[in-house]
Amino acid sequence: MKTILIKSVAAVSLAFLASAAAAQQAAAAGDAAEAHKKIAMCEGCHGIPGYKTAYPVVYHVPKLGGQSREYITNALNAYKSGQRKHPSMLGIAASLTDKDIADLAAYYADGYKPGGAHK
Repeated sequence: MKTILIKSVAAVSLAFLASAAAAQQAAAAGDAAEAHKKIAMCEGCHGIPGYKTAYPVVYHVPKLGGQSREYITNALNAYKSGQRKHPSMLGIAASLTDKDIADLAAYYADGYKPGGAHK
């Protein structure tokens, strides 16, 4: 009886760990379709071709479409951690979950078109 209980607990534990790992892997991959619910905060600056911001200094806002997932993920995480210092991006990145970042990275890396269109 004790052996059956131990095996059952072990099987349930393994199933839980596998499920958690699969969910974490899916979040890391990102979902471009889910990003449609999140892009408004990005498109206000990054969706305008040739846009320049005046705060805190005048500079060209970089385009996001076509950047790699890795670049976008690293950049957003750097803003979130404070390694990158732009005030607007610090605030925006602080509000993003890891899933949000993965979804946005998938969206902008995989077929982004200005104005929120996606292939």
